[in-house]
Amino acid sequence: MARSKEHGMDATDGMSALRRAYLETARTARDLVAEPAVAAAWDAPGALDLMTVGDLAGHLAGQAFLVPQVLAEPVPAAHRTPLPLLDYYAAVRWIGSAPDHPVNIRIRRAGAEAGADGPQALTARTTATVDALRRTLPAEPADRLVHLPWGPWTLRLDDFLVSRMMELAVHTDDLAFSVGLPTPPIPAAGLDTVIRLLTRLSVRRHGPTALLRTLARAERAPATVAAF
Repeated sequence: MARSKEHGMDATDGMSALRRAYLETARTARDLVAEPAVAAAWDAPGALDLMTVGDLAGHLAGQAFLVPQVLAEPVPAAHRTPLPLLDYYAAVRWIGSAPDHPVNIRIRRAGAEAGADGPQALTARTTATVDALRRTLPAEPADRLVHLPWGPWTLRLDDFLVSRMMELAVHTDDLAFSVGLPTPPIPAAGLDTVIRLLTRLSVRRHGPTALLRTLARAERAPATVAAF
């Protein structure tokens, strides 16, 4: 068991670099949720359709809340083979779906519920969750599986954390833009992980030549290489 700081060791000492990157990215999101500009604009429209700033802050914080939720979910015997991360993104229903699709309604409702008690309560809950994960994630084995009952899918814990890291990075930008703040810098390890995932999703959707031209030959680049 990791010793506490008073014994000269941080709780995350010995944790994998990926799990540490997730926690650092979650802490960046938590700091943005706590900004006074976010509280001041709580009921104003956010940068995403049909979501207020408070809804968006709740959705952002939810990328921390989901981790202890899935860690507590038993993995059924019939779902003990994990889905590769790119296959997970091929299976999710929100990519390319209309705003009124049931999955998007569920996502918006979850964000609104998370933020329903206001900015101070959301900040406190997010802080407590990230602090608890600093203690629990180091103890989880490298091959730990998590079950996502809304799929239902089973993923490796670290793949699930990559998916949450991407959500944290993208929605941190959304929330900052919504309230006129500069987007906080995502920690380098987290940003590298997110860019790697988005690049792989973009190549799968548009092909490698489209991405190559976007990065190196703007004169013949496609209109978009958006990952989703």
